[in-house]
Amino acid sequence: MTELEIILQNSLIWVEGLAALVSILYYPKIKNQYWKYFSYYLILMFLCEVMGKWGENFIDYNKQNFYNYFVIPIEFIFFFWIYAAKSFAKPKLFYVISVLYLLSLVFGEVFSTKKIIMSFSYTFGCLILMGLVIMEYYKQINSSDILSFNKNPMFYINLGVTLFYIGTLPFWTFFAYIKDYRDIYHIYFSYFLISGIVMYLLFSISFIWGKQSS
Repeated sequence: MTELEIILQNSLIWVEGLAALVSILYYPKIKNQYWKYFSYYLILMFLCEVMGKWGENFIDYNKQNFYNYFVIPIEFIFFFWIYAAKSFAKPKLFYVISVLYLLSLVFGEVFSTKKIIMSFSYTFGCLILMGLVIMEYYKQINSSDILSFNKNPMFYINLGVTLFYIGTLPFWTFFAYIKDYRDIYHIYFSYFLISGIVMYLLFSISFIWGKQSS
């Protein structure tokens, strides 16, 4: 990694920690709302990143499998839940897309030979997420509260997901090819880290400026 990428990668971990801390500070206000699970999610993701960064110093584990079969599936399924089940109030949609995503994990394991990140299931998960993001933008634009969009926590979450997951979709989908073109790789990898930092800052802002509702 370049010096800039090392700085950004270290910064990303601590920004995730900041988002988790902010969610803890605001927990008393949301403990009786479904938003408390967003706090749990942010804390878990921070702990997972700590594990990914320093875990090998303490225990012997397969980092790639840890991310492919635990961290990344939790990320997708959580966002499927917060969009489909909560924002759109369509729990059946949540169950359907979650099952389809989990099936893509099995399909990717059987047929994929690229194990750094299972590109098929990641791409499939991002495509589902893209559809949910578009639906959320449509919902916000047509909402009677559009003038108060800055008080809607989903506005910040949706923007963060757009920048990070949707913005980096081509990078991970075509990673096996992009990695051979080092200039393009370093530019896109830097964007991946920067967008991750921005996303978690937006998650923090969703607690600070957003008005959570049960």
